Amino acid sequence: MKDTPLSNCERDFLLKAIEEKKRLDGRQTYDYRKIKITFGTDYGCCFVDLGKTRVMAQVSCELVAPKENRPNEGIMFFNIELSPMASPAFEQGRQSELSVKLNRQLERCLRNSKCIDTESLCVVSGEKVWQIRVDVHMLNHDGNLMDAASIAAITALYHFRRPDVGIQGDEVTVYSPEERDPIPLSIYHMPISVSFSFFQQGTYLLVDPCEREERVMDGLLMIAMNKHREICSIQSSGGIMLLKEQVMRCSKIASVKVSEITELINKALVNDKKARKAGGRCGYAESMPQERITALKMDETPVEMTDVTETANDIVQKAEAPPQTVPSPVVPVPGVGLVGQGLQNTWGLEEDEDEEEEDDDGDEEQEEEVAKMEEEQHGKEQSSGGDVVEISDSEEEEVIILQPETPHRGPKNAGSTVDQKGAATSKKRQKKQPLQPETS
Repeated sequence: MKDTPLSNCERDFLLKAIEEKKRLDGRQTYDYRKIKITFGTDYGCCFVDLGKTRVMAQVSCELVAPKENRPNEGIMFFNIELSPMASPAFEQGRQSELSVKLNRQLERCLRNSKCIDTESLCVVSGEKVWQIRVDVHMLNHDGNLMDAASIAAITALYHFRRPDVGIQGDEVTVYSPEERDPIPLSIYHMPISVSFSFFQQGTYLLVDPCEREERVMDGLLMIAMNKHREICSIQSSGGIMLLKEQVMRCSKIASVKVSEITELINKALVNDKKARKAGGRCGYAESMPQERITALKMDETPVEMTDVTETANDIVQKAEAPPQTVPSPVVPVPGVGLVGQGLQNTWGLEEDEDEEEEDDDGDEEQEEEVAKMEEEQHGKEQSSGGDVVEISDSEEEEVIILQPETPHRGPKNAGSTVDQKGAATSKKRQKKQPLQPETS
């Protein structure tokens, strides 16, 4: 199953919000998400919640043979597992490029920085040493996995206790926690990774990017540092070139964030120690929030409230005047409602007005047609100059205009005339019987 790709509209929206120095969750540019650290029932089990990103780290140990080139030092092994439970983009049983990158960065942060005294892990020189294994499981992916993994790993190492060992001659005895109290690891300092994401070729900078911000970023800078301002590792990824001033600025920001996170880890360790001594609840069950499924509860989203009054006043001034409200219906008797009581009733008046306007328009058009016909008739009378007979039929109420034929001189038409009175017949008779000339 592949992850859902980011649309162009979402990408443009995120970049535009970053230009205006705004983030989706309401944070400022240099703000971290809420960090929550809890511990499991066994020593060395730690859960870290960085916003919605959830990571679990588990530390274990066993006696193994040391390396040939370092016979007096223990072995540190780190493993990061990206399961499909965290994100649909992760595949089971296959190492992706992201997992390899996170593994290498975690090894540089914790092992290469010499934060753990590996010589204290030696039991018998050249024969038996402790191998410390740190397994980091991603439970939910919402961005900035490296910071959450580094916090979970170093906290789990601080919380871990290895069994006590007794040596008699060539025999090595490992005591159980009931026989002897387990021994904590010897840790010199606490390196913590801080991630910086760059946008638009280094123009904009964000701390602790979320998953959607990571999709649109141009480059990522990860700085591992302890509270003594000692840089343990630094790594840049992405096709972006950073200036010296930008790297120095990020290192200063990282020093402040590392000191805050270190204090939080120390407080969490102290609280867990007190809870275990007092016999209180501890472990995975305690780390789960006590919420009911049917409870109508949701996290509050921080919203900027600085210019709310000015913005509201501007909107009210620019807005149009509200329409006049109609009074609510009056119910004198249950089941009876009067709408528009006390107002003038205009029902049906608009339709009558429309009909009157249509009638007026039709009368004007008829008058114009009659006037045109009269003008045409008058013009024909003047042009013909002859007698015009107008005949009206009472049955059909039509006007028929007949123009008499002009007499022609000749032997054929000498005695033929037209009887005008005989021609003046009704329209129906014209159709049945045509006019016939009288013979002299």
